[in-house]
Amino acid sequence: MSIFAISDLHLPLGIDKPMNVFGPKWDNYVDRLAENWQSIVSENDIVIMPGDISWATYLDDAYRDFDYINSLHGTKIIMKGNHDYWWTTMNKLSGFTERNGFDTIKFVHNNCFYCEESGVAVCGTRGWNIAKENSSDEDKRLFLREKERMILSLESARAHRPKEIIAAMHYPPVEKNGLNHDFIDIFNEYSVKTCVYGHLHAAAQDFAVQGDVMGVKLILVASDYLKFVPKLIRA
Repeated sequence: MSIFAISDLHLPLGIDKPMNVFGPKWDNYVDRLAENWQSIVSENDIVIMPGDISWATYLDDAYRDFDYINSLHGTKIIMKGNHDYWWTTMNKLSGFTERNGFDTIKFVHNNCFYCEESGVAVCGTRGWNIAKENSSDEDKRLFLREKERMILSLESARAHRPKEIIAAMHYPPVEKNGLNHDFIDIFNEYSVKTCVYGHLHAAAQDFAVQGDVMGVKLILVASDYLKFVPKLIRA
């Protein structure tokens, strides 16, 4: 069993919002992603998907996007992104997947996904813009809430006594200057050694913080950055 990660699929199957308006790199990306995915991911693998999954506004409108995801190999672990307006309560998300037979899709929100076979727990939250002294009160509130949600997810994992915890966020856990490392401190407290994240596109990817930061390996997994090939995290 291997673990992969890829975020920011921005699937437009339920609504008419093609991504190639953002440049030719997005041409035919839905088919390209499926071909790449099926060539390297097996049915027994896990794929972490930290946010911006579908352009749909409402959950029912995301049916075709989730049908597409469910048809791909592996178990898909999904977190919320800033454009996932369809995201709702865990009960409604679970009901949606059960009702439609999307049995390869799992959601992480204040909880974790634990794989007993490998002993690996996947934790995560959306994250938010890194709070600074001049940040708005609302941004500071959201940043604090996301830290609390990450801790809830990690506590859920700790109950399983996992061999390894992999963290996933939509927003980057640190900025390029590395001045605010609140999430890294949390990861170190829970012995997290790997964090995957997305959100960054185009020129912003040039400033992505990757590699070792205070003992935590950070990996950018935005789909366009990966050229729509899921990133192998654990073989």
